[in-house]
Amino acid sequence: MTDALCHLVVDGNDVLEIKLVRSPDDIEDEETSFAPEMCHQVFGENENIFGYTDLRIRLYYTAGSLQTYLGIQYSEKIEPSISEGMKADDVEGAMKKILAPGYTTNLDQFVSLLEKDKAFRPMGKMLHSFTATPHEGGDKHTFEVYLCDTTTPGFLVFHERLQTFLLWYVDAASFIDVDDDQWTFFTVFEKYPTSEGGYAYAAAGYATVYRYYAYPAHARPRVSQVLTLPPFRKLGVCANLLTAIYSHFVILPEVIDMTVEDPSEDFQRIRDYVDCKNCETLPAFYPAKLYQGFSPEMVSQACTKFKINKKQVRRVYEILRLRATNTSDKAQYLQYRLDVKNRLNAPFQKKKLEMKKLEKVLKPEEYAATLSSLGVNETQGRLASQYLALEADYRRVLHRLEHD
Repeated sequence: MTDALCHLVVDGNDVLEIKLVRSPDDIEDEETSFAPEMCHQVFGENENIFGYTDLRIRLYYTAGSLQTYLGIQYSEKIEPSISEGMKADDVEGAMKKILAPGYTTNLDQFVSLLEKDKAFRPMGKMLHSFTATPHEGGDKHTFEVYLCDTTTPGFLVFHERLQTFLLWYVDAASFIDVDDDQWTFFTVFEKYPTSEGGYAYAAAGYATVYRYYAYPAHARPRVSQVLTLPPFRKLGVCANLLTAIYSHFVILPEVIDMTVEDPSEDFQRIRDYVDCKNCETLPAFYPAKLYQGFSPEMVSQACTKFKINKKQVRRVYEILRLRATNTSDKAQYLQYRLDVKNRLNAPFQKKKLEMKKLEKVLKPEEYAATLSSLGVNETQGRLASQYLALEADYRRVLHRLEHD
């Protein structure tokens, strides 16, 4: 591409504006806008859009039912006849592939939907309600969590609109197969007062859970996708959503334990926080027991009471033991670090044993090449950095527990 055309390349994240609209006033209010965190899943790996001057993409949703408006504006569009055949990217075509059918490109029509949106009510069964006040102060927010499945009247049509947010905020997101009845959905809505003295709802987040079969007649629910929409972050929405998910499944006798599919770092911290808050109430996690090391008793109590799987129970133990450890006491702190490092080192020890077996059957040069490719000799440095990163994560969880 020539330098003369570089001004026609923009970052999709910079030109896309998203809103959850409650009233016509929100449309002109810049403070109600939020940006995507990524757009490569819509506009391509480099996230660039080519061919427009002053491009602006507006993606507005009615706050409750998520009826959608798509507006695309620009002052100029490149013409192939004067640009050696180069065409502008098809922005609406790319957006149309991911938006639910029935979106409008007429802003007046979208505004007319706002009055009707006040009558919107969440589908499904309400599981949990909670309130939250922003850390910086301000009005208290009231939220409700609802349970839905593929048979909930009207939900799948709503879900088509809701799931579009995943592509802007969850890397490697994909739309799920809603024809599979093993999916369970948990939605979060803010319930807010209207100027007429009533109340209305605004979508705040959601999660999907897949009920995997476990022999002979059990289930292992796996949390798949979790999203809190940007206007509702730092209000405890995700932690309360996860708590509601647990509350729903832990009472089901067929559920063995809960798992999470490829959790992001942020979600793992929230999961750690919720699990630690739950497990600190169990006798097996009292400080005197933590000092004795990880135990089958911890696994048993955490799984029986909260359906937490063994791998996650180990993380909870390490976090709570760090809190109970006097890090000013060198011996006590060393004992803690060794306990965690032994767990981290277990896979490398297994690899070393495998390498000893290979040494007997490989030629020296083959063994050296294999040793190098597997990075066995880098274990110590890797272990140290892995531990430091893990402790930093644990301390963030503890900070939240202490400032609850």
